[in-house]
Amino acid sequence: MALRSIRVRPRADCRYDILSLGEVMLRLDPGEGRIRTTRRFNVWEGGGEYNVARGLRRCFGQRAALVSAFARNEVGLLLEDLILQGGVDTSLIKWTEYDGIGRSVRNGLNFTERGFGVRGAVGCSDRGLTAASQLRPGDIDWDYIFGGLGVRWFHTGGIFAALSESTGALVIEAASRAQEHGTIVSYDLNYRPSLWKGFGGLERCREINREIARNVDVMIGNEEDFTACLGLEVEGADRHLTDLDVAAFRRMIERAVTEFPNFKATATTLRGVKSATVNDWGAICWVDGNFYSATQRPDLEIMDRVGGGDSFASGFIYGLMELQEPQIAVEYGAAHGALAMTTPGDTTMASLQEVEKLVGGGSARVDR
Repeated sequence: MALRSIRVRPRADCRYDILSLGEVMLRLDPGEGRIRTTRRFNVWEGGGEYNVARGLRRCFGQRAALVSAFARNEVGLLLEDLILQGGVDTSLIKWTEYDGIGRSVRNGLNFTERGFGVRGAVGCSDRGLTAASQLRPGDIDWDYIFGGLGVRWFHTGGIFAALSESTGALVIEAASRAQEHGTIVSYDLNYRPSLWKGFGGLERCREINREIARNVDVMIGNEEDFTACLGLEVEGADRHLTDLDVAAFRRMIERAVTEFPNFKATATTLRGVKSATVNDWGAICWVDGNFYSATQRPDLEIMDRVGGGDSFASGFIYGLMELQEPQIAVEYGAAHGALAMTTPGDTTMASLQEVEKLVGGGSARVDR
């Protein structure tokens, strides 16, 4: 079924197919070890909003750019180099002069264990006073970006909105300007209570996210996200979407689109956590008044779950933006997320051919 309501700007009229707004941190990964005992880390770049743009660039071949801010020091330059290796345009990043010790501005660090079996993944972020968290309305010329350069799809999310008092307001400004220029806006609610507790908690979270939601075309999030960020309760709901029956989820989405009639599509992953390395995995979406479910993958083996949801989002966006088919979109999203969790790091290492093979029912037999 082709899309009725999501009208994407022509490619020829825009410099970028996808633009993300968000913070990128340096991920320090102890591999199979523990943060508390390791003597060596691998480094990756990662950030919820950025991961979506990178996935659309590296796996799906879309022209991608990032709006963010870095402190100009060796860590910031390493982040820039990693982003460039992923093919994402860095020309819209705002650089802030470093004070020498990080007293007033710095770049964020994210220490992350992958987990294994009964030991869950562990994240320990160090991101106070980062350059990205200090971005505020008026810092970015959105009319130049969306109007002068041209952007087909704009993506951001609740992690960036929760970084500080000013970043939520910047998201509101950006989403509004994107809408004025005919750019499709997607948003991943990504509720993180630890980020909101420093300034207003759940009440402020809902106030900011409900304002953002009024300029969102495609809303992504699980049951906890919709409940916490938008105040949409579902009778009998537990903490995670996989604890809900499908009918309950549908009632929640029907309420959401009634309250926010600007939503043209919503989507969520369906994850049943059996252990850190074995999850049931699937996805469901609502587009133009109809529900679509992806192929369910029980007992999916996972190497690194971080970024699986972001990779789902990039595959789902690609399906809507380029293929214009909701069923294909949710299948591409679920397959891409599954593949991304078979490799280390926050970002995808999958190819479009691998996604298409998995969507088509392909196996893990050796390709020669």
